[in-house]
Amino acid sequence: MRVLWFCIPAYGHTNPTIEVVRELTRRGHEVRYYSFEEFQERIEGAGAQFVACDSYLPPIDARTERRLRKVSSTEMSVQSFRTVANLDPLVSADVAAWRPDVVVSDSACFWGKLAAAKHGLPWVCSTTTFAFNEHSSKYMSHSAAELADILLGLPRLNAEIRKLRPLGYHVKSALDIVSNKPQDNTIVYTSRTFQPCAETFDEEHYRFVGPSVRDVAPKEKSGRSLVYASLGTVINDRPGFYLTLIDALRDADVDLLISCGKAFDPARLGELPGNVRVEQYVDQMEVLSRTSLFVTHCGMNSASEGMWMAVPELLFPLTSEQRAVARRVAEVGAGMALEERAAQDADELRKAVLDALADERLREGAARMREDLRSCAGPVGAADFIEQVAGLN
Repeated sequence: MRVLWFCIPAYGHTNPTIEVVRELTRRGHEVRYYSFEEFQERIEGAGAQFVACDSYLPPIDARTERRLRKVSSTEMSVQSFRTVANLDPLVSADVAAWRPDVVVSDSACFWGKLAAAKHGLPWVCSTTTFAFNEHSSKYMSHSAAELADILLGLPRLNAEIRKLRPLGYHVKSALDIVSNKPQDNTIVYTSRTFQPCAETFDEEHYRFVGPSVRDVAPKEKSGRSLVYASLGTVINDRPGFYLTLIDALRDADVDLLISCGKAFDPARLGELPGNVRVEQYVDQMEVLSRTSLFVTHCGMNSASEGMWMAVPELLFPLTSEQRAVARRVAEVGAGMALEERAAQDADELRKAVLDALADERLREGAARMREDLRSCAGPVGAADFIEQVAGLN
């Protein structure tokens, strides 16, 4: 079997796919993975052929970059549609010459989904967030700014779509490509238990395979508790939050480790108390193996990794998608919400952290979710599903 795989340039969307690719290549299948140079080593390490897409991304100016950093749905979609056009000659030639059996693409990777439609190939959607339909989408509580961005951006999106039609991409509207249909074959990297409104997704087309993560043995927690804080790799330029958290715990009987991302200079935070360490990058699974409380932005991967390691979570979402994940973590009892007001006040933030550390119910909820997530089919189940869609079983 030959698998043509596409993903956007994001760790949270790439990392869950790596073990699935490894399982496919272990079975003797060929995987050709369209991605970006930053991920080449791990993709090739999983046995796939790597195709670089970096030079096909449209050029962006400073204003566009600011909009992308603010996770503007309109701007991300516009750039995606332009990437479809840029990649079309390469992908079309590759499909004609290599003749793949199935296409797998990230749910946000329009150029993969549209390539499958244009060339009439079986398609599998790789969803690293929740599966969304008219029921589960109610978990997405958009802010006023996010709603305005979506509504005001529709004319721009439809203008980009019109440019794609002469290339053979017959898309009716932006909604037609952004949203998935009930019959779309979809791998979801979580469990049915954690998926909102799971009963509205049929078992034929949706496979909830659980997180695709590297497992690490938990370490014995002795002495001072470790509080680990991370806001992910995209919207992490939050010096005010970091400083408030540092101030909140500087005299507490805990250790604090902050992972601030490669784009943020830890020197901006000044001299640190002895119980605080700030790093641009950490091995998150290793850190979670010895963590007592995870202060997280609730990206799907981070939230899942915390539950996989049975670590209670203090939930500080920054986008609508993250708010949906945070809501579900709280509902299954594995975390508690941190209000924006508390995140700006050192005394309230200290109380929230210490209360979460002392809450036995959170530890029990995190332990339940650990068992639930580990009971899923994992990369083996995802590979089985891809083979099924390709007609091999």
